[in-house]
Amino acid sequence: MFPAGTLKSLLDPLTCKGLTLPMDDTNVHLAIDLGGSSGRVIAGFVHAGQLQLEQVHRFANDAVWIQDSLQWDLTNLWQQILAGLRMASDRYSKIASVGVDSWGVDYILLDHQDLFAGPARTYRDPRTVGILEKAYEIVPREDIFAATGIQFMVINSLYQLLAARLADETSLKIADGYLMIGDCFHWLLTGKRSIEATNASTSQLIDPTTKTWSDDLIERFGLPRNIFIDLIEPGSTLGPVQPSVASVTGLEEVPVVVPATHDTASAVLSVPVNDFAPDKPTWCYISSGTWSLMGCELSEPRVNALCSELNFTNEGGVGGSTRLLKNIGGLWVFQQIRKALERRGDPPSWDDMVTAAESAQPFALLVNPDDPSLVAPEDMITAIEQLAASTGQASPTDHSVLFRAALEGLALRYRACLEMLESLVGNRIETIHIVGGGSQNHLLCQMTADACNRTVIAGPVEATAIGNVMMQMIGTGGLDSVASGRVLVRKSFDTLEFEPQNPDAWTDPASRFAKL
Repeated sequence: MFPAGTLKSLLDPLTCKGLTLPMDDTNVHLAIDLGGSSGRVIAGFVHAGQLQLEQVHRFANDAVWIQDSLQWDLTNLWQQILAGLRMASDRYSKIASVGVDSWGVDYILLDHQDLFAGPARTYRDPRTVGILEKAYEIVPREDIFAATGIQFMVINSLYQLLAARLADETSLKIADGYLMIGDCFHWLLTGKRSIEATNASTSQLIDPTTKTWSDDLIERFGLPRNIFIDLIEPGSTLGPVQPSVASVTGLEEVPVVVPATHDTASAVLSVPVNDFAPDKPTWCYISSGTWSLMGCELSEPRVNALCSELNFTNEGGVGGSTRLLKNIGGLWVFQQIRKALERRGDPPSWDDMVTAAESAQPFALLVNPDDPSLVAPEDMITAIEQLAASTGQASPTDHSVLFRAALEGLALRYRACLEMLESLVGNRIETIHIVGGGSQNHLLCQMTADACNRTVIAGPVEATAIGNVMMQMIGTGGLDSVASGRVLVRKSFDTLEFEPQNPDAWTDPASRFAKL
């Protein structure tokens, strides 16, 4: 997740309320946090009653086109992870555990010799274009939702696997095991195969009630059942790093403790509230980065007709909880506008983009971040100009209009999502917690408060890494529960509060936005 419009770069050392290096006898937990554009090795430890974080190593994660397939470069990621672990081993004297989190839905297949059976394709790979219609011909949409409670997105593992089967891909025919991305690196660390429950839930192959694989769906879609092993829960210990890893990194006998491997599941753990998985939530979260994941933490899934109609998802959380949420385009549009300007030789800084957006005319252009034309355009500025023409809007007159439209569109999408959430949980949500890199974009936070007419609490920024470290601490006995972990978060990390200032100004734009 990247910080849009920040005054403090995430490339700087991570701090909470003043970083202090750990004493020799302090347990240090290493969070390997993998995102769609970068990865990091982050050290977490408690000093003077506060959780401290330090970034040990940061590296790029660039997808690669090979023939007509967009793939993750897992070999490079593994090399970078090993390098980061070596740095950590040299820096800290008492490393208590290591664990990996990553994005959802993507997977790798292993063969019977415990080697990669094929490439790790990205969720933006074009093989899933039109796959939902083909899936519904095999299993009706309502049956899929009833079995899984998961929203319908072409990127879900189910549809990637179906695309592989329909294309007669060799990797699926010879597969002996299925692992998601975090699981893949836990396997590389320990030599042991495992599938962690929170990330597995994003596959759209898990029964939300039994929290096990849906054998019926797997059979009806013609997928090989033998590749799906039993799930493990966050906090489980897989064992020490294997000798080949220890020799390269110096991490002798360091246990691998599985966090909530889905990055959003880890990020939700860091929300600084004083409850866990309530029946009637009065708060919701937005895990804000390239994607925005907006939802509520609940004790039970909501698998019903309204949830299906609104296309919300019931993903697994820690301790048997449910993350009722919707995926929103997030800061992707804002990021890609800058990418387009970079290709033109005129890249502004993130801060300059936010400053320009602040001075631009409000609501001069409405852009839905979830419009299909903005998912993976060759040039985001050209795509927005075409979208403006197709929706009867004036073409943006300057870059500041583009910047503001990207942020206003996101805030308006949050407003619509909030209304849906309240209808699903059956009560009013009073507070919106924004965590992750986007929490540093104060203009977006204020826009969200105004658009939704709710209090917004922004922070912590390093939500995913915090949740990863928290779960490792629970797994090793350093914390006794999520509740005590959230107490530690509130003591350790500052937040900012944004109150609505002019919510009435968003009423008419919201009406126009809904028609898009």
